[in-house]
Amino acid sequence: MKTIVSSKRYSTRVSRRSAPRRSALAAALLLAGMTAAPLAAWAQTKSNPVCPTETAFYDPGRAEDIVVPKGYKVEVFARDLNFPTDVAFVGDQHSFKVVVLESGTGLPSRCNNNELVPNVARFAANNPFTPGVLVFDQDGRRIAGPLGKPTSGGGGFQADGPAIGLSFEHDLAGGRLFATDSNQGARGALGRGNNTSRIVTVNLNTGTVTPQITGLPTGDHPTEQILVKDGWLYWSQGSATNSGVTGHDNGGGGNQHEIACQQITLSQNVWESGVSPDHPVNHVTSGYSNHGVARPGAVVKAFEDATSTGMCTGAVLRARISNPQNTIEPVAWGFRNPYGIRFSPADHPLKGQLMISENGEDERGARPTNGAPDRLAIVRQNPNGTPEWHGWPDRFGFLDSTQSVFNPRTGGDASGTSKEGLIKDKPVRPVLAFFPQQPVAPLALEPADVAAVGLDFVPGSFVGGVVKKNAVLVSREGDFGFSPENGEPSAGHDVELVNFTGQSPNELQLSRFAFNCRQGDQRHDPDGTPKCVGESDQAFTSQVHGINRPTTIRFGPDGAAYLVDYGAVRDPGGADPRSRFVDPRDVPLVVTEGNYLLLDDGPWAAVLGLLDEAWYVETDEDARLELLVQRHITSGKDPAAARAWALGSDQRNAELVTATRHSADLIVSIDLGSWPQHPSTGDRRQRHLAGPTGLE
Repeated sequence: MKTIVSSKRYSTRVSRRSAPRRSALAAALLLAGMTAAPLAAWAQTKSNPVCPTETAFYDPGRAEDIVVPKGYKVEVFARDLNFPTDVAFVGDQHSFKVVVLESGTGLPSRCNNNELVPNVARFAANNPFTPGVLVFDQDGRRIAGPLGKPTSGGGGFQADGPAIGLSFEHDLAGGRLFATDSNQGARGALGRGNNTSRIVTVNLNTGTVTPQITGLPTGDHPTEQILVKDGWLYWSQGSATNSGVTGHDNGGGGNQHEIACQQITLSQNVWESGVSPDHPVNHVTSGYSNHGVARPGAVVKAFEDATSTGMCTGAVLRARISNPQNTIEPVAWGFRNPYGIRFSPADHPLKGQLMISENGEDERGARPTNGAPDRLAIVRQNPNGTPEWHGWPDRFGFLDSTQSVFNPRTGGDASGTSKEGLIKDKPVRPVLAFFPQQPVAPLALEPADVAAVGLDFVPGSFVGGVVKKNAVLVSREGDFGFSPENGEPSAGHDVELVNFTGQSPNELQLSRFAFNCRQGDQRHDPDGTPKCVGESDQAFTSQVHGINRPTTIRFGPDGAAYLVDYGAVRDPGGADPRSRFVDPRDVPLVVTEGNYLLLDDGPWAAVLGLLDEAWYVETDEDARLELLVQRHITSGKDPAAARAWALGSDQRNAELVTATRHSADLIVSIDLGSWPQHPSTGDRRQRHLAGPTGLE
C-alpha cells in the first residue's frame, strides 16, 4: 500500500511482498488544518496556522504502524499536502503521473479561514485553505502544481471549497480532467454559498479551470466524487441536511433545503427548535423546506428551487459530456450522503453496475438520529428511465426511521429547550406522508459513524491471500465526534475489504484490510487477516505512524492502491476526548440566539466575551408588535389579551433589549414585509434587508 504524505498529511502505498510494484496499496495520509512545512522542518507536532494552539501529532514515518494482511506491505508515496480528497492517474504501468486534488477549507471553523493565514494572501498560491491540484511522477516526486488555485478575478477553483472529485475522461488514457468544487465549505458552513457546487475541467498544462456545470446544490454535503463512462458524467450529490430537515446545524438555518428528485408529499410532522433564552423564537420546520417554514401535508414538486431541472440532493446524477449543463438527470435518489462511486467490471458479479458508498445520519440538527448505519449500495435507473429510490430520509438501511434503535439521545436543535422532550429518546418521525415508490435495499450495512467514502474494485494483480477475486476496497474516514465511539475497537480511520464470495452479488464478506496498530502489537490470524492486540484508533490521537481520515482509494496503473488521507481533524470529541478542540472557541461556527446576550449585568455579563461576533437584528416597531400579537393569538389568547400581553411584559423586555443595541458588532435592519430567503450581511457595519433581491 502506498500513502501520500505531508508534514501534516501523507499518502501510503501497500503492495504484495512477493511481487513488489505489482500489488501495492497506496494511501495518502494528511493532517487537516495544519500548514505544510519544509522537509527539514518535519516534526512530531504540527499546528494550524490560523489557530496555533490547535496542534496534532504528525509523523508518518514509514507507515510502519499500519497493519495489513500477510503478503502485503505499506509504503509512503507522498507527503505535505493540504486536505487532499481525490486522486487520478494518467499513463501506463511503465510510466504514469499521479494527480492529487487538494480541497481547501472543506470543514467549517474559524481556524480554516483562508483570509486569516498569517502573511499569506487569500488568493496566494501557497494558501493552504484554498483548493488546487498537484501532479507527481510515479515515484512520488512533485512535478507540477499547485494548479487551479483561486484568483481574485474569479478564476481557478472556488476559494472556500471544498473541491472533492477528480476523474479523467478516458481513465488512464487521459483526455479532459474533470473535478468538482463548491464555495461553501461543508457541514454547517454559512449559507452564503448555496447552489455553488460545480463540475469543472482542469487544464494541467495551463492550470485553467473551466466550469462545465454550475448551480448544483450545496449544504451539508455538496457535489462530491465524479467519474466518466460511455459519454456520461456521473457524480454523487450529497444531501443538503443531516436527515431531511433544515436545522440550526445548516449554517444557522440559512443553508438550502433538500431537493426531491421526484414529486413527494410531506407528512404532517414538523420539527420544533424550542424557546429558551438562547432560542427566543420557536422555529418550526417541515422536511424539504427552508428553515422556519412549516408546510405539513404539502405536495413538493420534483426539483423545487433547483437552479435547473434534473438537479436534486441525496442522489447520484448524470449528464451527457457533450452538453452537460442541459442534460442533467437523476440515476437514483433517496440517499443521505452518497460519496464514493465506481462502476464494477463487466465480468464482476455486479455485471458492470455502479456501486456507491453512503454515509448514515448523525445525532445533530433538527432531526437527530442515533446509530444509523452507513451503507453500500448499487445504483441504477428504473427500466422506464426514472430514478430508483433508496428510502432516505425515512428509511436508514433496511429499517424505517421510526425503529427505536435510532431514537436520539439528545434533543438536537431543541436541546435545553421546552421542546427537547419532543425529540430526545423519541422515534425519528417520518418526513414523507408515503413513499414515492418502493425503496431499494442496500447491498450491505456498515457500522454507524464509520464514514464509508471512497471505493475501488481490486485488479487481478492484487488478488492473493485474504483478497479474493472481485473484491472491493473501501476507505472509511471515521467519525466526526458527534456521538460516542461505534465500538471497541472502533471501526473507521481504516480500509475495509469487501469480498464477493461467489457469482451472486449478495454474498459478501466484510473485514478490516488496513488499520492503525503499533508495530509491536500487530498480529495475524492463520488465514493472514490482520489483527491488533493494542489500540487501533486514528494516528494523531494514538500518536502512531498511520492513517487519520482516508477519504478515497484508487488503484493505479502499477496495480497499487493509493489511499488519500485528508489528515488530522479536531472535532467535538464525542467519540474520543483526545480529538477534541484544544480551544472550545475553535469549534465550527455556532450560531446562538437570545434577547439578553448583550446585557451587562448578572450572569449575562459574561456572555459577550464568549462570542466572536454579536449581531443585533431589528425591524419596524409597528411590524414587530403586530407579529408578536399574532403569535400570542396563534398560541390561544384572544386578541385583546394578546395585545395586552405584548404591550405589557413583552414591551418591558423589548425596551430592556433595545438598550443593549450599541454593544453589537453589527446591526441588521429587516423589512419583514419582504424578507429574503438567505440574507447575507457582508462586513458593513449596518445593513438593511429588503425585497426579493436581498441587500440594499
